[in-house]
Amino acid sequence: MLALLAWRNLWRNRLRTSIMVCAMVLGLVGVVVMLGFMTGMYANMIDNAVAWQTSHLQVHNKNYLLDPDINSRIRAPEPVLAKLDQLVEVQGVSARFVVQGMLASPRASRGIRINGVDPAAEAKVTPIADSITEGSWLETSGRHPIVISEKTASRLKLRLGSKVVLTFSNADKAVSGAAFRVTGLYRSPSSTFDEANAYVRRTDLTALAGLDGVHEIAIRLTKSDSLDNSRAKAVARILSSVLASQDRVRDWQQIQPMLATIIAQMDTSNAVILLIFISALGLGITNIMLMAVFERTREFGVLMAIGMVKRKIMGLILLESLLLGLTGALLGLLLSVMVIGLLAHTGIPLGNMADGLGAFGVSTTLYPQVTLGQYLSTLAMVVIVSLLAALYPARQIVKQRPVDAMSQKH
Repeated sequence: MLALLAWRNLWRNRLRTSIMVCAMVLGLVGVVVMLGFMTGMYANMIDNAVAWQTSHLQVHNKNYLLDPDINSRIRAPEPVLAKLDQLVEVQGVSARFVVQGMLASPRASRGIRINGVDPAAEAKVTPIADSITEGSWLETSGRHPIVISEKTASRLKLRLGSKVVLTFSNADKAVSGAAFRVTGLYRSPSSTFDEANAYVRRTDLTALAGLDGVHEIAIRLTKSDSLDNSRAKAVARILSSVLASQDRVRDWQQIQPMLATIIAQMDTSNAVILLIFISALGLGITNIMLMAVFERTREFGVLMAIGMVKRKIMGLILLESLLLGLTGALLGLLLSVMVIGLLAHTGIPLGNMADGLGAFGVSTTLYPQVTLGQYLSTLAMVVIVSLLAALYPARQIVKQRPVDAMSQKH
């Protein structure tokens, strides 16, 4: 009965209530889309970093992590690779021979990380085979093929079929090198990554280096939450039992601590955005309830005079505020679900922002992400603020005597 009375009282002034509900709906949609955009951007940045740079796990020689010397190879890669073959959680494994060298064309040269890989294995760990914009991914046949980024090709004035010279220090600290032919150009979401990496066959690179073995084992898991590395940690614990004492396995948050920092700060930044909106919403509801309550001061005085206890009057006012908040929140979140669903399908093109965000590994199109927990927490906060916003107006009424309330005119 009290709830029905509160609902009818809420719509006495249809225009005022409708304006407030519309403001809540539009505000909630804006906030949820903003939260979805931020979460989607962070998740995209992390997904791209894991896909292209860190994988979910990497194994190195401990000395290599301190100084990437060509002789600091993984001491015992075979037991690690054999163990990984037995794990159903593993999607792909790439054993890499990595050197820092120079890539030179007839017009220019630049320092670059040369990744010696098995073409088929690398394609299962990184999306490079699907990101070739010109030419093809590394072929098993042919003499000394190399795949470089579009940006590197532009800087060195290269094109498909061009010859480049790779030079680096071999195992004896002597300069070693050979001519390679560009067979493919790739583009990743990170411009920084593109400038720093080139790919050749591991067999070609080890032959030039006069050294066998691998410097890095990159591991891609079948399924993993972008913001959670628990499964990567579980696989790392399994690998620890077969690692040599000189080797070390790290998950992606350990490889790039910045990613862990982003995840830690994401909840804080989202909470700040939500807090600003909720604070403004609370002030708006307080204003509406003050106007509604003071207009009915004489009415509340009559109710108190005929025996209605003040506790029920306060409950009535709180119910009116709660119903106002619930109406706006449910409609706002329903519309938000529809908008997020549409944007998650079509994406949000970044346009001119793409070049700047590309340095951080963000794709040119973002897909907003909002979890069920974020929807529920937003609804809960709106409900709580709606109740808190009604406390002051309700207190102003119940602390008056019935005769004083009936004597007031508004």
